[in-house]
Amino acid sequence: MTAATAGASTRARLRLGSCPDSWGVWFADDPAQTPWQRFLDELALAGYEWLELGPYGYLPTDPARLRDEVDRRGLKVSGQAVFGGLHRAERWAADLEAARRVAELVTAMGARHVVLLPDDAGPEPPELDDEAWRTLVRATSELGRILKEEYGVQAVFHPHADSHVGTQPQVERFLADTDPAAVSLCLDTGHIAYYDGDNGELIRNHPDRVGYLHMKQADPAVLKQVREEHLGFGEAVRRGVMCEPPEGVPPVEPLLDTIDAELDADLFMIVEQDLYPCGPDVPLPIAVRTCNYLRQAGVGGAAASR
Repeated sequence: MTAATAGASTRARLRLGSCPDSWGVWFADDPAQTPWQRFLDELALAGYEWLELGPYGYLPTDPARLRDEVDRRGLKVSGQAVFGGLHRAERWAADLEAARRVAELVTAMGARHVVLLPDDAGPEPPELDDEAWRTLVRATSELGRILKEEYGVQAVFHPHADSHVGTQPQVERFLADTDPAAVSLCLDTGHIAYYDGDNGELIRNHPDRVGYLHMKQADPAVLKQVREEHLGFGEAVRRGVMCEPPEGVPPVEPLLDTIDAELDADLFMIVEQDLYPCGPDVPLPIAVRTCNYLRQAGVGGAAASR
């Protein structure tokens, strides 16, 4: 059954949220970042209902305190991300420990997703050799099985710029080689666009693997600078490579049409506009406009502008 025959469109069933990244937060304890109390206040003020927790330690990690802070702002938790170098066998124990810590907090908050982020490999990461690739897919699948069996959460792998799984061919290969029962795809529309990938094609080719969505757009003018100057992702972000919709790519409406046509699931769509670093008054107006824009496009059902 497709979304077209299921009654409400998939876009209307998407659970719309955001995360600390959209407030310029990349680290747990950078004093230049927006304080976590202000972030939560502004997230709710912008009109978002769902929250992805961000770097472990930025928000309170005591479940009772975090639940109190989230509940009194009318928010709910979708999940949390964790970085790992799963292509390196010597990192397995540390990566597993970090993922367990995140899974414990996620489940305590009633959420069911852990987003697996690959480590930064530099501005022009080489292809992994066969052994490292086998290690990556084996470890990712094993980690996904552990998270599902021991915590009841879904592992969703997030392709990322400056990593070993960023381009569309790399993503396609990763999906072909990993266990679909253990790991799904966190489709980050901006990171796919960063390497000129086709988000719609990925959805059409792998509708059963898309388990979570990060909504962002890339600025073509800054992408041109990335190619010409061989910029790393950090510098690209500082130049504004991830921009406010609908100013960038991929175009939002065709993407939502593809989601409607190909996906029949109640998925999270987490707005994640990288803004590190940014001034304290920059994020909220962008968040309000973005939330309103997506609501008006039918994401999560229509809502009044704020």
